[in-house]
Amino acid sequence: MLSKTGRLLACAAVLLSSTQAHAAGLYFSDRGVRPLGRGGAFVAGADDLGAMWYNPAGLADAGTSILSDFSWLHFTSEYTRRSQATDLNGTVRNYDYPTVNGTSPVLPIPTLGVSYAFGAKKEWTGAFGILAPYTAITSYPLTVNGQPAPSRYSLVSLDGSALVVPGLYMAYKPIEEVRIGIGLQALVGTFASTEVFSACPTDHLVCAPEDPTYDSFAQLKVGPIFAPSGNAGVTFVPEKHVRIGISGQLPFTINAPATVKVRLPNAVVFDKAQQVGTDAHVRFKLPAVLRAGIEGRNEFANKSLLRVEAAYVREFWSAHDSINITPDNITLVNIQGFPSPFGVAPIGLPRNFKDSNSFRLGGEYTLAVGSYVIDVRLGLNYEQSAVPNAYLSPLTIDLDKVTLGIGGGLHIGEHLRLDGVYAHVFTGSATVSPSEAAVPRVNPVRGNPTPVDAINGGAYAARADVLGVGLNYKF
Repeated sequence: MLSKTGRLLACAAVLLSSTQAHAAGLYFSDRGVRPLGRGGAFVAGADDLGAMWYNPAGLADAGTSILSDFSWLHFTSEYTRRSQATDLNGTVRNYDYPTVNGTSPVLPIPTLGVSYAFGAKKEWTGAFGILAPYTAITSYPLTVNGQPAPSRYSLVSLDGSALVVPGLYMAYKPIEEVRIGIGLQALVGTFASTEVFSACPTDHLVCAPEDPTYDSFAQLKVGPIFAPSGNAGVTFVPEKHVRIGISGQLPFTINAPATVKVRLPNAVVFDKAQQVGTDAHVRFKLPAVLRAGIEGRNEFANKSLLRVEAAYVREFWSAHDSINITPDNITLVNIQGFPSPFGVAPIGLPRNFKDSNSFRLGGEYTLAVGSYVIDVRLGLNYEQSAVPNAYLSPLTIDLDKVTLGIGGGLHIGEHLRLDGVYAHVFTGSATVSPSEAAVPRVNPVRGNPTPVDAINGGAYAARADVLGVGLNYKF
């Protein structure tokens, strides 16, 4: 009985550090100030350094240039937990907990890039860039109305996480009708989080479910992370009014060290207990991505230019079927009534995500206003969630969503363009019934048939706003 307590404590700490890593892989919004103003419809029409993310073939039109932009993703969420319990008479009852709200900090998310065009006809373009995914660095309260928050077993905070994607790119335009691009990238950085988990054994013989004295506060860090990947794309221009773009992103495979620092529970059986060792390894995949788009262009008599693109994106999240955790000799000692020390075995957490589809329509209209040239951008984006209903949790809130982007650019002289964007991410809501909830409290004892309580039942809602500014200078 106490063996379950000790093993649950150590393994849950390792597990939680890995699930946080996955949350940073769930991009809540598409990225880039100019592309987001077009609703993310920037595959065929990519022609500046924003092409590094969407279609590297578009770098062939970037010339020698510099791009810098920064965006703030303001994410908020609500979670009302619901659980089931069976009373002494065998009656199953549902219990609702107080609603908790998740928020994100003011944190600028960058796009930084530089390109250089060379060759007899400037047909080659090399580029280097540093990008960051538009992810929600979410925090939830530890307490609600003086009681432990019902979200605490999923997430307290992701503060301290930092991920970027540096990359080297090359584009080639052999003829005006064809552009080809390729990129070598890596996901690098660290994840940091704080979590609370329960060390109460699943059979509840020594404690009540979610007894706060069996709660343990953990400080978790995954990294350094180095996950190489790459992308490639082509753009065809069959005639001057039409562009067709196709690109693909290889998956990122995360295989990173993790460290776990745990404050043991206040329960009597842990009075003399200690954790020995803090190291583990985490392995899982982030998806490959396929993008395709077709853009129509028309220049009017007054020299204004209208560009409209329809694009489709498929993210292959089905590759993210599990998270695998291998402890590096983590043990607990001096748990009352249990042999000491003992090692923690490798465990896996099923995720069972699904592929998602996104449909985008957007464009921009360039015109002269007095002595200035301006761009007006507008776009709409519908994206399916990759998270099955049963696996939603405060840590992995991803719902079907519609993004409306509004942006613009101001050209100053022949070389400089200033950009801005506002986008709102509309989502619906989802309810996970306690009977279908599938995110468990970890029970790492192999072969133990005791049912594991799920912790993610309840009602979910989320939304986000994106504000961004940037500049592009073309030499």
